[in-house]
Amino acid sequence: MSDNSYSVDVAVLGGGPGGYVAAIRAAQLGHSVAVVEREDLGGICVKWGCIPTKALLRSAELYETFQNAEEYGLTVKEVGYDFKKVIQRSRRVSKKQIKGVENLFKKNNIEYIKGSGKFTDAHTLEVDLTEGDEKATVEAEHIIVATGARPGQIPGVEIDGEKVISSKEAMNLDEQPESLIVMGAGAIGVEFAYFYNAFGTEVTVVEMMDSLVPVEDEEISNELGKAFKKAGIDVKISTKVESVKTTKNGVEVTVSKDGEEETLKADKALMAMGVQGNVENIGLKDLGVEIEKGHIVADEYYKTNVDGVYAIGDVIGPPWLAHVASKEGVICVEGFSGKNPVTLDYDLIPGCTYCQPQIASIGLTEQEAKDQGYDVKVGKYQFRPNGKAVASGETEGFVKMVIDNKYGEILGTHIIGAEATELIAEVGVAKSLEATWKELHNTVHAHPTLSEVIEEATGAAFDEAIHL
Repeated sequence: MSDNSYSVDVAVLGGGPGGYVAAIRAAQLGHSVAVVEREDLGGICVKWGCIPTKALLRSAELYETFQNAEEYGLTVKEVGYDFKKVIQRSRRVSKKQIKGVENLFKKNNIEYIKGSGKFTDAHTLEVDLTEGDEKATVEAEHIIVATGARPGQIPGVEIDGEKVISSKEAMNLDEQPESLIVMGAGAIGVEFAYFYNAFGTEVTVVEMMDSLVPVEDEEISNELGKAFKKAGIDVKISTKVESVKTTKNGVEVTVSKDGEEETLKADKALMAMGVQGNVENIGLKDLGVEIEKGHIVADEYYKTNVDGVYAIGDVIGPPWLAHVASKEGVICVEGFSGKNPVTLDYDLIPGCTYCQPQIASIGLTEQEAKDQGYDVKVGKYQFRPNGKAVASGETEGFVKMVIDNKYGEILGTHIIGAEATELIAEVGVAKSLEATWKELHNTVHAHPTLSEVIEEATGAAFDEAIHL
């Protein structure tokens, strides 16, 4: 066997949070494993997505805290920031995480082949190696496609990386723009809107749907809208982007609402409208792998219609979340290893948005529950009366519980406020164990903690909240 030929039990095409987790689990189960990744291990999540954006957002949060230091009895003089250093810290965090994944590969004896892979048959990948003009061949009994996704685009609008940018450029700019138009108000859009606004950029958010973060419960979306307007972000909902034109000084974005057009001007425009699967140029069409609406079709164990070929993560469609990809990777590997894993219940997937105030949700919205015919009871509780929230100076937002009146089932939970993305895990466990509202409400929550807001909101649905 030559240095550029590999024969393994499992090959993974893509080293993101789906691919690298699948590879590690396969190695733990005794398989020989190779991962083909054209960039760094960790994928978009670690290099250009989840991790570095949270580093940026943390800098913004601290900057805002320093600006309000007097509220905490502190004196901070000449509060300022260095935008380049904010970006540099984010890149350092990313590199540290990438190194961590590399170390996990070494620990688990996983081959990391840096290059672009393409199927030549159902059990073989041909790899154009990143360094030099050489190629490699990888043969495997099982091949998992985990190539992820890329930012979506508006037809006719080109992301040039300079004035019309994607999230990748937005987190790595050399200079802070004085003005920014964010096209799309999903999680990515509102996170960048918050980040740049916190540092003084004039931000306009354009969303075609009738609310920010339109997948969230209506009351959550409305609350975020109020917070953004208070922060000085210009929010334009029910507004469609018609065209984007680059100019000598920036961009001009023509939008329409109720039949009337308006042209917005800014230094840069950020495209934050969904994603599309990376299914091109990897040999799927010739192999006969079924693709629907730009995503690979896979079953509950992530098998495609071609024996020996599997697919996980963003490339198989929504929800486009790193934690979903990771869990799919584990289930996929355990499935073909004979472990009979429990399939993933997509109704138990938490969704998180890390702007301020944070947003987290799981399960059905109130409207979805009503549409499905449930007799719905709703419990709401503000952070404002919560002792820990008051002490911390983080009283914005609320928890909303959606509960089935007949059986007491927790149908959904929606949080906007401090540490929402951490608090949601409690409800995930409760729903996984099929706990009723009463069991969650009767769980003793330490005092003072923010988690008491969940206890109170649950009780509020049945008039049992104490501090209300």
